[in-house]
Amino acid sequence: MSHIVIDGARTQGQISPYLYGQFAEHLGRCVYGGLWVGTKSEIPNTNGLRNDVVAALRELHVPVLRWPGGCFADTYHWEAGIGPRDQRQRIVNTNWGGVVENNHFGTHEYFELLRQLNAEAYVNGNVGSGSVQEMAAWVEYMTFAGESPQADRRRANGHPDPWPLKFFGVGNESWGCGGNMRPEYYADLYRRYQTFVANSAADQPVYKIASGPNVDDYHWTETLMQRAAPLMDGLSLHHYALAAAWENKRPALGFPESEWYSLLHSAQRMDELITKHSTIMDRYDPDQRIGLIVDEWGSWLAVEPGTNPGFLFQQNTIRDAMVAAVTLHIFQHHAKRVKMANIAQVANVLQAMVLTEGNQMVKTPTYYVFKMLIPHKKATALATLDTLSDTTSASVSHSEAGYFASLCNFSADAADEVKLDFSRPITTVSGERLMGQQMDAHNDFDHPDTVQPQPLTSMQIQEGSLSLCLPPMSLTTVKVLCDE
Repeated sequence: MSHIVIDGARTQGQISPYLYGQFAEHLGRCVYGGLWVGTKSEIPNTNGLRNDVVAALRELHVPVLRWPGGCFADTYHWEAGIGPRDQRQRIVNTNWGGVVENNHFGTHEYFELLRQLNAEAYVNGNVGSGSVQEMAAWVEYMTFAGESPQADRRRANGHPDPWPLKFFGVGNESWGCGGNMRPEYYADLYRRYQTFVANSAADQPVYKIASGPNVDDYHWTETLMQRAAPLMDGLSLHHYALAAAWENKRPALGFPESEWYSLLHSAQRMDELITKHSTIMDRYDPDQRIGLIVDEWGSWLAVEPGTNPGFLFQQNTIRDAMVAAVTLHIFQHHAKRVKMANIAQVANVLQAMVLTEGNQMVKTPTYYVFKMLIPHKKATALATLDTLSDTTSASVSHSEAGYFASLCNFSADAADEVKLDFSRPITTVSGERLMGQQMDAHNDFDHPDTVQPQPLTSMQIQEGSLSLCLPPMSLTTVKVLCDE
């Protein structure tokens, strides 16, 4: 039995819509085949971007899309991805599968995707193998409105006006694939490189994000905050949920019950990581100006049999939906410090929103979690007084539209009865539920609708209280209006 007492006066900050951000890396079939098919493809597309995927993502109101990586970012040289596509330099993607990258999806195509999605830009720059000059020139190419070498070059390539560049990452995983650096060294590099990330739009300065720690490397956070805090707007954090050890990725389908729980418990560790990194950040930034940016998170499981191991293609089940719900709840509980998050990744890679094969597309259970939780965006997160069962995760927010509660029961076999007390008469309630009938319930091209939300039909209202049953392996959302 779980009990949640809602007090509108106890707040945890506004829930940034950027917590629901996405991530597209040049990895496997995320960009090529997942987002980009080219203008000559028989798959219906608009300016080379597949219509079905764009339409699906528009339903999620994607706020921001991180690109081009990931590890790929620190081997990416942007000039190879501009100009006539048939003249662009072909390279080998040494990070992911050793396949040939034709650079047909570059800066112009990325911003066209953002236009179609109505999403903000989060571009990750190359510190690992790139120069300060190269990074500065790219920012100039994207943002400068006047006369300059790079702005003129952009115009010659078909885009007269600059693009709005909201977020810029100065390197990625600089402790690993981005250069195997020590935090002291990277802190000095960050100070240098960020100096030349200058957006010409005075009304929208670039939000600069430093490459932050790997999971629980608290020394990295301490060093970066001590040496570079005044020069950063955000500090990234990466944490993936694992069903076993990093070296022993476990299957996405056909797994035992023990791995249902090990993956969920790994995801729950996000709360500890955010708490401890935030405590360090608070010492140098007590006003919480600097955002903790969790720009890589999600389930990392074994690739599907018969697929390229460098493509990281994994099936997406109701278990992954539970990971998404629990993690998004954690972000919202830390809304004052966590300002953006980007699940990995948007299509065909790791914990994807959609899977594609040729002209087919399917929405995953994780997709529906993101869609169901849209009402939380920009609402005020409430600090509730909870007595929750060990397998129930909850988040409650308030906005002009009323109260919105999302309730996740990630038990594999036991239901939970939950009571929500609003301390005022309830006038209207509506809701929906996502659930699985088995631990690896999923959607595939033959059965695309196995896991999808259904209207909530059973609940009890008694004055200011709402009671309902949470089935195992389920996410339930309710919208509640009360007499104020």
